[in-house]
Amino acid sequence: MPQTVTKVGPKDHGRRMSLAEFDKAQAQEGYRYELSRGVIVVSDIPDVRHLLQLYAVRRQFSAYDLSNPGRIYAVTSAGESKLLIAGMESERHPDLSVYRDTPPEEDYWSVWVPDIVLEVVSAVSEQCDRTEKPEEYLRFGVKEYWIVDGEKREVVVLRRAAGDWKERLLRPPDVYRTHLLPGFEFVCAPVFEAADSLSR
Repeated sequence: MPQTVTKVGPKDHGRRMSLAEFDKAQAQEGYRYELSRGVIVVSDIPDVRHLLQLYAVRRQFSAYDLSNPGRIYAVTSAGESKLLIAGMESERHPDLSVYRDTPPEEDYWSVWVPDIVLEVVSAVSEQCDRTEKPEEYLRFGVKEYWIVDGEKREVVVLRRAAGDWKERLLRPPDVYRTHLLPGFEFVCAPVFEAADSLSR
């Protein structure tokens, strides 16, 4: 007997569901879906301002990758990877995930841990990005979690230290260097300049 496939759409925002069922569900296109502590969260596709900030970040990782082949395995966006955080019944799709290691052969989304995860804050996502996701990403094993806030023009970098997060705040013209990627220098100013270009 064929198994019934669960379908989710915008009307399912706030609906409770198990991680196992949500992971196999078919989602209506045109929206973003996450499972947050067993509750479906549906949001609109982010706006162009969000896109420009994300692209400015990604360009810096791409430039590093080109000049340092082999140090980064993959840089993925929200639609290209997911984190199945079973202990908290959450499925997250970070705006950007940086993987240094190759994926395991099986069940990779539940065990393949990105070294760096980045979220670009929006009005809808801010509370979750700052309160729920830090705990979840720490539990999943992420080494650094970056929170980019275009309105405040700051980047909060959370670095794993002794089983907890150690916070560092970046504002233009700050440059951040991470031991995870030797020689990499993240410049935060271009990220906010990219968003500002919309009003020019």
